Amino acid sequence: MKERYEAIDSLRMIACIGIMMMHLRANNNYEITGYFYNTVIPSFTNFVFLFMTVSAFGMCCGYYEKVMKQTISLSDFYAKRFKKILPFFGVLVLIDVVLSPSRAALYEAFADLTLLFGFLPNAGNISVIGVGWFLGLVFVFYLCFPFFCVLLANKKRAWISFAVSLLYNFVCAEYFEVGRSNILYSACFFLTGGLIYLYRKELAKLSPYIAVMLAAVSIVAYYLIGGYAMTCLLVSACLLICAVVVRGGVLENRITRFFSNISMEIYLSHMVLFRVIERLGLNTRFGNGWPQYLITVALVLAATVIFAVVMKKVIYVAESKIPALVAAKSK
Repeated sequence: MKERYEAIDSLRMIACIGIMMMHLRANNNYEITGYFYNTVIPSFTNFVFLFMTVSAFGMCCGYYEKVMKQTISLSDFYAKRFKKILPFFGVLVLIDVVLSPSRAALYEAFADLTLLFGFLPNAGNISVIGVGWFLGLVFVFYLCFPFFCVLLANKKRAWISFAVSLLYNFVCAEYFEVGRSNILYSACFFLTGGLIYLYRKELAKLSPYIAVMLAAVSIVAYYLIGGYAMTCLLVSACLLICAVVVRGGVLENRITRFFSNISMEIYLSHMVLFRVIERLGLNTRFGNGWPQYLITVALVLAATVIFAVVMKKVIYVAESKIPALVAAKSK
């Protein structure tokens, strides 16, 4: 049975909304000043690293034991990954191509629809669903997940693998000039999620107050030192540990669970829906200060939530009805 850590839902919700807020700030020219708007909100771009760490931990909760005991069909495992991601992402890709048609868009759409574009050296430069670079990276992680589990076969091997991943992160940035869209650069974040999974029982004995304090100290250190890879790693690890240790309370409720279930859909679709709101002029109708920014955030969030819920329902109905119709016609 898959282990469930409900507090992690709050991390997914915070991450997807934070990234959306960052993108809306970057794509508007509001005349807003202050530390929060000019420093804190732009830093939300690094929530993608938290997503990586949480994704690895969640995958381990669901599949690590099955992979290691060889009780899961790899064919079924990969089919489930495609089925979970491709329908919703495919709809967004088609919408983006229709809104901005070009030969380049068709090339990029082809790469997107295979879900294998994370293997490209310039995956981060794809403009069709530009935020989709993260999905491409995560899908590479899914494809490598059996090997990832082997790296976590025991704690000694896991720590050696983590040390190598830290070195790879440095070498990728300093010599190979690749960044977060590359699996080797980001491997340390995925392995951090795996390590926390291996130590989850030991961490569960940690005092919730200490876990919260560690998370708070890591965040303060991030803003004092800067958004470097290692500070992002520290914050991601401490926030995940906090979610593993702190059970119940404000981190576990229906709202966080709801947003967690559509966090990937919000992440993928928010810029497409912002462009619609932008064309309607709703992102500038109420001025260019804090009220307008907050209204824009609220409008985009509401639109993405509605779009995600409706599309997931449509996809579910289509996947349920189409096989039955095909079977009926073949008789």
